[in-house]
Amino acid sequence: MAQRKKLLIVESPAKAKTITKYLGGAYIVKASVGHIRDLPKSNKKAIDIEGGFIPHYEVVRGKERVISELKEAAAKADEVVLATDPDREGEAIAWHLKELVGLKKPKRIVFHEITKEAIEEALAHPRVIDENLRRAQEARRVLDRLVGYDLSGLIWKKVRYGLSAGRVQSPALRIIMEREREIRAFKPEDYFVITADVETQKKEKLTLTCVEEPQNYALAEKILEVGKAGVWNVSDIVESQMNRVPRPPFITSTLQQTASSRLGFAPSKTMGIAQKLYEAGHITYMRTDSTAMSIGAQQQILSLVKQKFGQEYATPRVYKTTSKSAQEAHEAIRPTNVAAVRAGTTEEQHRLYALIWGRTVASQMTDAKLLKTKIVTNVIGGDIPNFVANGSRTLFDGWLKADPAARGDDVELPKVVMSETLTLIEIHSEAKQTQPPSRYTEAGLIKELEKRGIGRPSTYASIMKTLSDRGYVEKQGRTLYPTDVGDVVSSFLEQHFDNYISDTFTAEMEDELDQIAEGKREYTKTLKDFYGPFTKEVKSKEKMEKITNLGDAPSEFKCPKCGSPMIWKLSRGGKFMSCSRFPECSGARTNEGKELEGPKETGELCPLCGDLPAGKAGKLVEREGRFGKFIACSNYPKCKYLKGSGNGLENSTGVKCPVCKEGEMIPRRGRFGIFYSCSNYPKCKNAIKAKPTGNICSQCGSLMMEGTKTIPERCSDKNCPNHNPHKIAK
Repeated sequence: MAQRKKLLIVESPAKAKTITKYLGGAYIVKASVGHIRDLPKSNKKAIDIEGGFIPHYEVVRGKERVISELKEAAAKADEVVLATDPDREGEAIAWHLKELVGLKKPKRIVFHEITKEAIEEALAHPRVIDENLRRAQEARRVLDRLVGYDLSGLIWKKVRYGLSAGRVQSPALRIIMEREREIRAFKPEDYFVITADVETQKKEKLTLTCVEEPQNYALAEKILEVGKAGVWNVSDIVESQMNRVPRPPFITSTLQQTASSRLGFAPSKTMGIAQKLYEAGHITYMRTDSTAMSIGAQQQILSLVKQKFGQEYATPRVYKTTSKSAQEAHEAIRPTNVAAVRAGTTEEQHRLYALIWGRTVASQMTDAKLLKTKIVTNVIGGDIPNFVANGSRTLFDGWLKADPAARGDDVELPKVVMSETLTLIEIHSEAKQTQPPSRYTEAGLIKELEKRGIGRPSTYASIMKTLSDRGYVEKQGRTLYPTDVGDVVSSFLEQHFDNYISDTFTAEMEDELDQIAEGKREYTKTLKDFYGPFTKEVKSKEKMEKITNLGDAPSEFKCPKCGSPMIWKLSRGGKFMSCSRFPECSGARTNEGKELEGPKETGELCPLCGDLPAGKAGKLVEREGRFGKFIACSNYPKCKYLKGSGNGLENSTGVKCPVCKEGEMIPRRGRFGIFYSCSNYPKCKNAIKAKPTGNICSQCGSLMMEGTKTIPERCSDKNCPNHNPHKIAK
């Protein structure tokens, strides 16, 4: 009789592959490939509110086969161990696996790094599924759905169809808009910055800045004239020794912030790269609020510091975690093997790992000793303000040896002496204006959210992505600019639901969810206490008038058709000016004031829905969009035909559809890229995933499609053996 093995289930195939190397065949390691159940998209059957906010989950589309394989493997195993990630999401996935696979008493283990020692330690101390932790995740998911569904529904009715709101994304958008309003209200003032490049007697260059910033051109010119003619002299040197303490090792938010500022990575990109490093066993778990490190890791780091830099560079440190939600059992983000200076398989992984390595090693090193220095100079030969240079001189580099980029903009100054004469190289002035507060970058917004207690490590990246996906912000370089749509949505929520998107309310709600995870708060009562007043507030707004305009447009812009005043309105692409007499008059202008022409019929029927019954058939119309004119179906958004986009007959392959024998196979763009389907859709729903070659499969009669370099052609029917011809026995 074959020996039955133990089954260990994780989330990702990459993680499963890494763990398999360490378990030496004692376990079969399989992956759930992320979440296997979630709330249905339709909210009607998603949550039983009257029954106590009971969620009704459904299997994630495409996961049926994964579940079947896990059930089969579990039935053959003596023991099942759930080793999903050590956070709320991981605990929830473990619970869903238990429920769906039908596990009676599965063991639950957690580890914060994928190393042989960590896995063996976890296997030696299994536990049961933490119901409080998984309940906290469920509460967050249900709460976000209730808020998003109710608020979005109201915005659809009162502002515009297709908009959305969220429990955490809306406060984040409000913060962006508050800054934007400050920028709009700001009134700049002119001033001049005067700098001088000089050379010391040791031939070292030094840049000085005038201590005063004149606000008129004449005074700036006077300073330049005197500076060019006078003698430059060191009049004062102010020095004070200071110690720069290393920063704690990374947590999720600080990793995202630093990777954004130093590497230019978006938070979602940072988390994706970190996930790969974690799954390959190079770093500890990347979703954490804790700055703690294990004693073993600390000793390993100190040993490396002594060996690499010297005894005087090593200083053991313990960092206190400031986050209220942090779990001290968790660790900071650090290398699993600090002796490995380089890790990863791509350049981006190398760069992020180097960032983590430098921060981790520096956290256990001696303070850097700097001589903070201010050099003051005067110009003999005229009455003008002094010039100064601020910076420092390094006395002992300490932790900066491991993480030199962390020094930032601190300038290393040359050594000068009192009364030293300096040689002027160049002096110049630059006209400037006072600047408004800067807009947020993704890193800056995450820092602000963290400071205000809004969101948690696992949510920051998704908040950024949601704001971008909804079209509420646009990223230019690293800067986040709110769009017209974002402005309108935020203004609506601030006016009618200010309490629910306030810092205080959002942060307190996060704390309550944390308390559920700690077993200090009850799930149903928490949701009931929130949802009762919230749904009452939403219903009270049902009778308000629909927002048909956003205020008066500038008076200089009159309707191009009838000359009437214009008002601001919101379209899918942003704000535009509409005639105040609409619908009697359809005159419109763009945001910049250019006349906006209405849709013009081309006289052609839509190739996708033009053969529908009268009243439903689509016609091709020419419209004006953000990027110029385009031709599309008049039935938009029901029919998304767009001429020239690859979803119409002008790009036909010329291959007849073998199912209806009437249409031709044409390219279309779907969620996962280009696919090919019959031009008779929706009458004929024949579709294949690659370009048809025109040949017919000899085994099943389906279309043949393009394959790969090694398999140039294959059958489009995935159930046909010829779909994978390389696997057919020869």
